[in-house]
Amino acid sequence: MARRLALVALLAACALPCASSAPAAAGNSLERLIGTRLVVGVDGPTATPALLRRIRSGRVGGVILMGRNVRSAPQVRALTGSLRAAAAEARRPILIVTDQEGGAVRRFRWAPPAASADEMGRLGEAALRRRGRDTARALERLGLDVDLAPVADVPTVEGSFISRQRRGFSTIPMRVAKSVTAFSAGLLDGGIAPALKHFPGLGLATKTTDRVAVAIDADEAALEPGLVPYRRAIAAGVVPLVMVSNASYAAYGARPAAWSPGVLRLLRGLGFRGATITDALEALATTQRMSLAESAIRAARTGVDLLLFVGSERSTERVFDALVAEARAGRLPRAALERSAARIGELTATYAG
Repeated sequence: MARRLALVALLAACALPCASSAPAAAGNSLERLIGTRLVVGVDGPTATPALLRRIRSGRVGGVILMGRNVRSAPQVRALTGSLRAAAAEARRPILIVTDQEGGAVRRFRWAPPAASADEMGRLGEAALRRRGRDTARALERLGLDVDLAPVADVPTVEGSFISRQRRGFSTIPMRVAKSVTAFSAGLLDGGIAPALKHFPGLGLATKTTDRVAVAIDADEAALEPGLVPYRRAIAAGVVPLVMVSNASYAAYGARPAAWSPGVLRLLRGLGFRGATITDALEALATTQRMSLAESAIRAARTGVDLLLFVGSERSTERVFDALVAEARAGRLPRAALERSAARIGELTATYAG
């Protein structure tokens, strides 16, 4: 409940761009400003000494737990506890993140929601809020802070991969909007930050961006139904974090959304003032045929706040070095780094730990 009250106050305060963390950010080294943006994977069920050292030195801002990191509830609590302890030594909170959408996309098989999004979309708003609250309570007991859910995509094309994977609440924009808002409110009730995804929408995609480069050629009018869930949830004050899609959108400049200033302007134009996070940058690097470091640099230059990596710990060490080099060369301006650090700081102050 304390987290929920804190978030309500935060979102109200952020009707204008948040700046309360800027003075602290201004005193940070470039290494810390870069480190706070990296959300990295863990190689196994325990944190390696190398990862714990990176956390202690402020070179990691978050960790994502995937299936390879999960054996049992006690094991997960031990893992998150070790991550928290390392962050405490750095005197810098860390975000611990997972994907717990429901149905097939569920890292903790014993935790709710067991139902998929298309099943939950048939429920009323009160019931969906309870599902979100139950999910949050289970995640918080495990030591988590952020759920990369709910999926806000509106599958409006035949063959939609979101529909095939049963990850969409409905094909009706307003029904998706109500479902997303209710589930997000439930997560907040239980002290977990939701992350709506995949902005500005994957409802027109027939293939997953995890495996191929997806280009959506629709005009703005055709993309508008996919924005309805974001408009409603942002207006309701239940959106502390938004995940940006790996697809490309001709209507907003034809670049992958994580590299598109037009997509970020669109999101801010909806009134969103919270933090943003990429989808998995390994997938973007692979499908766009470039290095992982280059995909991260492009997202950072565009202004996406948190850079998400789900692969090996070692691969992200090299990315960190590349981002620091860009910052030292002035290609990642310090003022932009500080703005991202301020938004991330608000998120971690409300949720981490």
